[in-house]
Amino acid sequence: MHEFVSFNCKIVLARDVSISALSSSALYGNGVFSTIAIYNQQPFLWEKHWRRLESNAEKLKIDLAEFSESKTKNALAEIIKKNDVSTGRARITFFDESASKIWPVESTQTASLLITTGDMHPTSDNFRLTISLYSVNSLSPLAGVKSCNYLEKFMTLDDAKSRGFDEALQINERGEVTSAAMANVFWLTNGMLYTPSLKTGCLPGTTREFILENLDYRESEATMDELHSADAIFLTSAGLGVVQIAEFESRQFEKIEHPILGLLPKRI
Repeated sequence: MHEFVSFNCKIVLARDVSISALSSSALYGNGVFSTIAIYNQQPFLWEKHWRRLESNAEKLKIDLAEFSESKTKNALAEIIKKNDVSTGRARITFFDESASKIWPVESTQTASLLITTGDMHPTSDNFRLTISLYSVNSLSPLAGVKSCNYLEKFMTLDDAKSRGFDEALQINERGEVTSAAMANVFWLTNGMLYTPSLKTGCLPGTTREFILENLDYRESEATMDELHSADAIFLTSAGLGVVQIAEFESRQFEKIEHPILGLLPKRI
């Protein structure tokens, strides 16, 4: 992460930022966020990210009245300039600062906005993927919401890395493939591109949405068997871009050419 952040639209040192320990965000993880790719100092797919932030905040009853789209976008532009980010990523987080109904305390702040920036995630030419030990509940009220309650995702990723992998695919309670811990998944079978349907409980990623707008595809409620027989597997996210999987469990994949690999701007 870079040295400076934007907190409630003011640029400050990252070490100086704090939120109330008694807020709903701190006690229950009630907040929403989105990670945005930065190319040539510009946020990529801004409208999609903002639309999801607003929708997720409304679902979790987080009051964003203090932060309009233009105000938030201007704050993002300022911190990109301050940290001199040409190619990288930014995370926009809205914290629910309202008082908890279970542990009530007076609060004058309804929400806080934190914008951080950093470099792109490093990727490997030998990206290794496994199957997670942890499943996704597609019936959860948080299914499809990019909330700050992200501990399960971090546990999924940490477990995969502890076993020597870069990421892990998760299935839902019906045995359907949903996504990786921090990325959406696509796979190629007999020339057709597939991705899990939102019915599986997978996150509606902005990079995923962009790919669906530009390529032929089929949404699927697939089991893991279909990925084991796929010709290629790709992970997509704002931080990763598009990554072609080199190894899934013990199976090695040859590099292939496909339009999905050339859709996003190049990292410089």
